[in-house]
Amino acid sequence: MSKRRINKIAIIGSGIMGSGIACHFANIGVDVLLLDIVPRELNETEKAKGLTLEDKVVRNRIVNDSLTASLKSKPSPIYHQSFANRITTGNLEDDIAKVKDVDWIMEVVVERLDIKKIVFEKLEKHRTPGTLITSNTSGIPIHFMSEGRSEDFQKHFCGTHFFNPARYLKLFEIIPGPKTDTSVLEFLNGYGEQFLGKTSVIAKDTPAFIGNRIGIFGIQSLFHQVKAMDLTVEEVDKLTGPVIGRPKSATFRTVDVVGLDTLVHVANGIYENCPNDEAHELFKLPSFINTMMENKWLGSKTGQGFYKKEGKEIKTLDLNTLQYRERKSARFATLELTKTVDKVIDRFPILVSGKDKAGEFYRKSFAAMFAYVSNRIPEITDELYKIDDAMKAGFGWEHGPFQIWDAIGVEKGIELIKAEGLEPNVWVNDMLASGNKTFYSVKEGATYAYDIPKKAQQKIPGQDAFIILDNIRKSKEVFKNSGVVIEDLGDGILNCEFQSKMNTIGGDVLAGLNKAVDLAEKDFAGLVIGNQAANFSVGANIGMIFMMAAEQEYDELNMAIKYFQDTMMRMRYSSIPTVAAPHGMALGGGCELSMHSDMVVAAAETYIGLVE
Repeated sequence: MSKRRINKIAIIGSGIMGSGIACHFANIGVDVLLLDIVPRELNETEKAKGLTLEDKVVRNRIVNDSLTASLKSKPSPIYHQSFANRITTGNLEDDIAKVKDVDWIMEVVVERLDIKKIVFEKLEKHRTPGTLITSNTSGIPIHFMSEGRSEDFQKHFCGTHFFNPARYLKLFEIIPGPKTDTSVLEFLNGYGEQFLGKTSVIAKDTPAFIGNRIGIFGIQSLFHQVKAMDLTVEEVDKLTGPVIGRPKSATFRTVDVVGLDTLVHVANGIYENCPNDEAHELFKLPSFINTMMENKWLGSKTGQGFYKKEGKEIKTLDLNTLQYRERKSARFATLELTKTVDKVIDRFPILVSGKDKAGEFYRKSFAAMFAYVSNRIPEITDELYKIDDAMKAGFGWEHGPFQIWDAIGVEKGIELIKAEGLEPNVWVNDMLASGNKTFYSVKEGATYAYDIPKKAQQKIPGQDAFIILDNIRKSKEVFKNSGVVIEDLGDGILNCEFQSKMNTIGGDVLAGLNKAVDLAEKDFAGLVIGNQAANFSVGANIGMIFMMAAEQEYDELNMAIKYFQDTMMRMRYSSIPTVAAPHGMALGGGCELSMHSDMVVAAAETYIGLVE
């Protein structure tokens, strides 16, 4: 199984997800066969040209129009427009036989079981035995889809759920069917991590799998809570955004972008298919959501949702009157207390201790989430870290629920849960009774997570292929100042990790870079400049430069510029090899640092340049 190679994939269905997935496989160098249905009637343009339903341009119209729309969409699904040449389009009548030549067939058609089963029946007639075949379903049970198929089909069949947009969201859920071969799961798990750049999570075949089950619970819980606490849309988005390590779009803006109908579809699916869920009633839609659905206020796709743009002004929906009004600013004393706390993980104890409405909100929302995730084990997964991985990779959370619970304190979390009239699952109390006071721990540079059956911390698998700086920073530190930490990576290699705000380059960072070169030239074989923050470096510390200019300290300003230039020359002409590992934003000085290194190993999602 380890010798399996993916040189060509067939994507069946060219909608937003299908075309997006096709583009991402093209991004990594895989040839793609993208197929969709044949149109049943001519459009006006085709009629004007005198075309017929037998013309190839008509028969491939749906797939070609879908791919063209995807390639024009923003953010772009493809690294470079030329990579689209790796995608060949066709239709499910003329070109379905071509699937015999591919290494993987992925179905991405409409979310209807009857249609999916028809597609699989057709595909099996042409599929070469041993070929991987998967479904990108977001919630239809996998075991229903493979019923009636051959033994070889079922052995190589499972769910592979990408989150939209496929290029940017990291979660890749793999859901086994009843007869899926374990070697298939192992291959897909590794392929997702190594080639697709994803966080692979093997989930159980339960409604909405892991990411959507927990994520939709969080949103639905909030929908009910917002009315009970009389919170505004702006207040909720203020409380659930970057301050707790979530995307800037927070909650309501995210729903507008994704589409309220998409969220409602998943929530209804969970409500219908999980009658024994202790939070079953929370998945019932509140009245204001039903009204929005009736009015087709679905978000960006219909021009209005929780927010509405009128001219240059953005208005907000009042959840009590369901009328759009001027936006209001949201301020909370509790949030003010966190402004000096740079690390998000350190803010949670402060947030749940707040004396205002924000503190009450966090206590209620975290209590509900902690109780819910504890009760989903072993239903949706046997390992708690998979829930955290899914939420971080699929919903853009900086920390998963169990990591947040650890930050607050497990016993404190139980106290919050009970204050809301809820109960954690019995295994949480068993964990504390067994002497384990946290869900996670770090030992010898590796992360361990509590294993429920073994009642002990177990090393999370798959770490050995990666260097996790958070885990080795304390034990492998060689030098540290306020701007950098220099770590010994082993094998004679040093790493210089920026620690400044947004990894800006100021005096301490430059001093750290010079120190790193000194140490490497004396006792090591090479130097890497890399970090695992959101961005490699946004460039020079503009605030410091502005202050020098404002104070007319031109000599100091010239010295600072010369210090930067001299440091870049040291990188360029050092006697040991220097390697820059940029990712995210690498702007200004971050770009120059990369250009002056002997080698650049850039992440695919690197936005690099000189902003001047």
